[in-house]
Amino acid sequence: IATGNAMEASLGALWGEDPRYFREPGRPIKTRIGHAMKATFTAYDREGNVMPAYARYNAIPGNNFLSNAWRADSEANSRSAAVRTLYGVLGKMGGNAFTEFWPDLKKLAFHHVRRTASSAGFR
Repeated sequence: IATGNAMEASLGALWGEDPRYFREPGRPIKTRIGHAMKATFTAYDREGNVMPAYARYNAIPGNNFLSNAWRADSEANSRSAAVRTLYGVLGKMGGNAFTEFWPDLKKLAFHHVRRTASSAGFR
């Protein structure tokens, strides 16, 4: 994964792509899910316009086919690399969804009542 991220960052820098994911809080859930899915295949250019994520299109499969060089023979083939590429795309989509929804879920799940020293039994 680190190799793929380095490839995406390098190519993206050359081509003016910003690979970061930007949340859309406050939007309907369906819209946010669609945004997370769309952002898997898009990036922003230097002017902030949405464009195809060409660096990602090259980095995910490039990384997986390159990794055939150090994998066991049973996994060092085109079919296995293609499956790993699919998992890489799905992983990116899942990461986008996590980034989109985790801050909201964290607020709901870990809502703590702020306690003062006196209410906690300390003096």
